[in-house]
Amino acid sequence: MIITTETLPLQTNGHKFPGVNEAEVMWFDGTPFVQTTLNCVVCDMYPKRQVVDKTVHALGPCPYPDGITTKITLNVTSGRIIVAADLRPVYNWDSHAVASYNSALGQAQASEAVAAIGCAYGFVLHGAGLYRTGRDSYIIANPERNEYGEPVLPEGDRLAGISGALWAYSIADFEHWKVRGGDPATFDRPHTVVDVPPGTYQFVNHQGERDFVADSADTVIFTHVERIG
Repeated sequence: MIITTETLPLQTNGHKFPGVNEAEVMWFDGTPFVQTTLNCVVCDMYPKRQVVDKTVHALGPCPYPDGITTKITLNVTSGRIIVAADLRPVYNWDSHAVASYNSALGQAQASEAVAAIGCAYGFVLHGAGLYRTGRDSYIIANPERNEYGEPVLPEGDRLAGISGALWAYSIADFEHWKVRGGDPATFDRPHTVVDVPPGTYQFVNHQGERDFVADSADTVIFTHVERIG
């Protein structure tokens, strides 16, 4: 048996493999075996691979060519929200029921699962803040900082900070959180209670979009929030 190895260019077919543009191939008597592990960070698929004309091709396109923009809603009937990185165990989700959380699909499914039980949830990196941008509009963002290390977003518009403990934000109606078992007297995780106009809020999470860059020196907006009803 003759065994050889070589590195070949990779044709992704729309899948996203960060930092990977080549694949290691081992040949057994002229039959190729692709050794490089390839899990798409958008759709979480592990596509089959085929060597054609000295190029490794991922078979089957990524079903999300533009990535995933996740839209969820939150009813705030009390006019007060609790903002934190982590509101578990009051609002929890079954990680085994979704795609890998390392993928955009898994993060979108997690956001939808937690929204279904009354909590807006989404990815942030290194912590973030909730900022008011208008009468009924907000962003969850990590602001650019000036040469003195000060955030460029107005501090007066910052309603709450979100720690980077979970790399996520969790926002719920304060009274709904208490009804489900949240106890302000014993809840010791970093959090803020904020007064907002009662209504239905839409959260548009951008972290799963194809060209989204979470780690940037510029202001990074993870989520747009708007009162829609």
